[in-house]
Amino acid sequence: MPSSPNQKMKLLYLMKILLERTDENHTLTLADLISALAEYGIKAERKSLYSDMDLLRTFGLNIEMQKSKTVGYYIDARDFELPELKLLVDAVQSSRFITARKSNELIKKLSALASIHQAKELKRQVVMAERPKPLNEGIYYNIDAIHAAINGRRKIIFKYFDYSVDKKRVYRKNGDVYCQTPAALCWNDDKYYLICYNAKYLSSFQHYAKYDDKYYLICYNAKYDDFTNYRVDRMSNVVVCEESADKIDKKRFNVAEHTKRMFGMYSGELVSAKLRFDNSLVNTVQDKFGSALLLRPCGEQFEISVEVSNSPVFLSWMFQFGDKAKIVSPEILRSSMVALLDRSTQQYTT
Repeated sequence: MPSSPNQKMKLLYLMKILLERTDENHTLTLADLISALAEYGIKAERKSLYSDMDLLRTFGLNIEMQKSKTVGYYIDARDFELPELKLLVDAVQSSRFITARKSNELIKKLSALASIHQAKELKRQVVMAERPKPLNEGIYYNIDAIHAAINGRRKIIFKYFDYSVDKKRVYRKNGDVYCQTPAALCWNDDKYYLICYNAKYLSSFQHYAKYDDKYYLICYNAKYDDFTNYRVDRMSNVVVCEESADKIDKKRFNVAEHTKRMFGMYSGELVSAKLRFDNSLVNTVQDKFGSALLLRPCGEQFEISVEVSNSPVFLSWMFQFGDKAKIVSPEILRSSMVALLDRSTQQYTT
């Protein structure tokens, strides 16, 4: 007769003990394993532990033996090595789109993939300058819903908001919902963006959708066959629609090309530009536009030809380099830079 209700789960508890308490620097002897099992009310003998560990090896657990004055057993290879877990923890802790609470929850789950001894090394304080965490706790579930809609080829409905000075949400469109065809999720500049497809319709149409236990009338009258970008951390209560997604021209849509052109995910007219930089900015320019970009030497400078967005984001990026960067053409982009500089100058002279 089993000595306790847990006796039948001896093999499972043995696996739990090995995974939680051992690694290549921390082993357990047979006597240690017997004592650990006793904590769960499970009796074990040395001979039975040999066969139990053989079964766990057959199951796929990498149990190794280390000989010294005594013989110790430990889990060697795991799904994630300790350096990989450290990298993931650093990424989660420093990420701007994951809230502080969710960061802590994720790190705790990642720590469970290591031994309790290794987990202590994962409690690290990553110092990232100016890395504020978002206030939107729903971002996790929004991303999950968006992926479900993309995979299921459905539309989504959601509310979109900005933050006021007192950190309260101010919903756009007076709180009305958006209905969009999600095309892709993009992680850019440590922020998550949703790229949506705006189909061009011959005429407007309308349908009803249930949202937040209320029914909203959603009217469509899309003017352009184009894409729109939304910050995921500013989307509220994303819901997958029953309505099928609009068909996207995959030949025309390329996520990497789109994000590169939008340059910081701000809308603006795309223009073919010729830009000139000081040679000291080669690394910076390649980081921004890609290493495959053709660089044309011009003495102590070099030129590139690239499509950019005629927007304050791009112009500000150029301005930060002072006299080491110049817009050569087109004239419309040069004029935009002059206008931006004039407005900035007036800020400090009036």
